[in-house]
Amino acid sequence: MTQSPSLSERTRRRIEERHPRPLGGDTSRSSRSHSLVTLTGMIIQDNQKPQQIAYGKKPDWLRARVPGGQGYHDLKALIDEYQLHTVCQEASCPNLGECWSRGTATIMILGDTCTRSCGFCNVKTGRPSSVDEDEPRRVAEVLSKINLGHVVITSVDRDDLPDGGARIWAETIQAVHELCPTTSVEVLVGDFKGVERDVQLVCDARPEIISHNMETVLRMHPAVRPQAKYERSLKVLQQFKANGLVTKTGIMVGIGEKEPEVYELMEDVQAWSEADIITIGQYLQPTRNHLPIDRWVHPDEFDRLREGALDRGFEVCESGPLVRSSYHAEEQAERLSPERADVQDRMKRLIERARSRSRSGTG
Repeated sequence: MTQSPSLSERTRRRIEERHPRPLGGDTSRSSRSHSLVTLTGMIIQDNQKPQQIAYGKKPDWLRARVPGGQGYHDLKALIDEYQLHTVCQEASCPNLGECWSRGTATIMILGDTCTRSCGFCNVKTGRPSSVDEDEPRRVAEVLSKINLGHVVITSVDRDDLPDGGARIWAETIQAVHELCPTTSVEVLVGDFKGVERDVQLVCDARPEIISHNMETVLRMHPAVRPQAKYERSLKVLQQFKANGLVTKTGIMVGIGEKEPEVYELMEDVQAWSEADIITIGQYLQPTRNHLPIDRWVHPDEFDRLREGALDRGFEVCESGPLVRSSYHAEEQAERLSPERADVQDRMKRLIERARSRSRSGTG
């Protein structure tokens, strides 16, 4: 174990303002039984001598584009003008520079403060502000100006709200469909604490793709997602599919899982929901307060995982170091693997299938 340099007072204040609640997964708040995995010996944050295991320099295959260019600045100006949040900024996504340069961003609704404290996530944790009732209109208006063929919308978890934010979710999807009729809508939602009524409200808005991330394998859940449940997430995906929606999930690797466990997760997802799409990307530790990186996953393993997912019934799998769940799979195929035109074709067919079902009113 190597000791990291002391944090400056300015840096410490910035981290504490962004993460006022404990990070790294406080399993005592969510699990009455003994944790299946502990990372106590791997990361320590006592405000005096922050330490972490040393995992070395990033490999060459993990290089992201630096933000810049006219497209980036134009999109940033629009987002600032309409007072919107993006997960690109809040979660420190490594693809921000490239996506924004193309005029693509993942909008984050329901504020910028999450009620949960997942051990991997860089979104601010704390007590959220009141619901912004005008947000659905503003989201739809800014998207109409960007004129995208496909948009991804996500949100923080709002466990403080009676419906978990489901009403605002439904209104946002409907508003985008009305103002942007040629834009397909992909949503990445939380688990709404497993309340079927709230999940159904979002399903009834008929997004073209609906996604909920498993994030990690069963053994790692107590540390990675202390306020979520593995089986509850499977049930949410199951409800999506029961509504006839194109269903998607995503996971991280390199956070402590083993490759066979990833295949077991794929099989669980297929057994419960027959989900259409899965994304697999490298975990990157946002700050010293977060769970440490266990290993850098080699591109060859990402290739094996992609083949394993397709063999297990997923129609589309995007698997690579910089793949992120809110990064549209059709664009991933174009950027990461242009030789696999079949991935783009599959995505187009899935989206067209969703649109046809929405037009006919069938599930």
